[in-house]
Amino acid sequence: MPLATAAGRSINYHWIGGASGKPTLVFLHEGLGSIGQWRDFPAKVAAATGCRALVYDRYGYGQSDVLAEKQRTVRFMHDEALSALPDLLKVLAIENPILVGHSDGASIALIHAGAKHAVRGVVAMAPHVFIEPECLKSIDKAAEAFENTDLKDRLGRYHRDARKTFYGWADVWLDREFKGWDIRDDYLVNIACPVLAIQGYDDIYGTMTQLDEIARRVKGPCELLKLEHCGHAPFREQPEKVLAAVTRFTKELA
Repeated sequence: MPLATAAGRSINYHWIGGASGKPTLVFLHEGLGSIGQWRDFPAKVAAATGCRALVYDRYGYGQSDVLAEKQRTVRFMHDEALSALPDLLKVLAIENPILVGHSDGASIALIHAGAKHAVRGVVAMAPHVFIEPECLKSIDKAAEAFENTDLKDRLGRYHRDARKTFYGWADVWLDREFKGWDIRDDYLVNIACPVLAIQGYDDIYGTMTQLDEIARRVKGPCELLKLEHCGHAPFREQPEKVLAAVTRFTKELA
């Protein structure tokens, strides 16, 4: 896959589909995600909408540059949204995209839009807009699983350095200062583009309050999709419903 430089880091990316005159879809993966962990979802959305799609590994993930810092700062999602993502979009000549984010990627998409960058729409799956105790408890359990199960091996299939990727994520989330992380007042209130927010009722990393806060605070049109029998990965656990919703949302914007 080709590489691009964004915020001084080498970023691995992949195009799906060709130029079509329609908006470009930009997929932002979860906190332990990568291009491969999206599976075929971006390709299905691109095929259903006729839009070209960009998928990429953020810095510290997948086949992009391995994390160099001993620990990221609590503003790591802000850094991605306000520096790395704008640089990548500029390098790849993407204007006014539709951002499709999952988990941390959804938060990055919301911060980017809330900073008033040109965005046609945001799909936010399992987003974080403030920190809930349930989330931190689940990350504690994930750290135990990384050390005591095959989780490190499974992550190693996708990431150049699974240990640095995992703790580059977990250490920040479990940092005492991160408990006050909150994007509601500084970013959500400035989002004027349409938003589709999706979450499962069984999500161990957040409650439906996350979606309700988005709907209450954004300025633009906002649609919520709350899914029964669904955890933290709606596009994998309820693929047909999520694909239908994202396709309709994208076609309306296009």
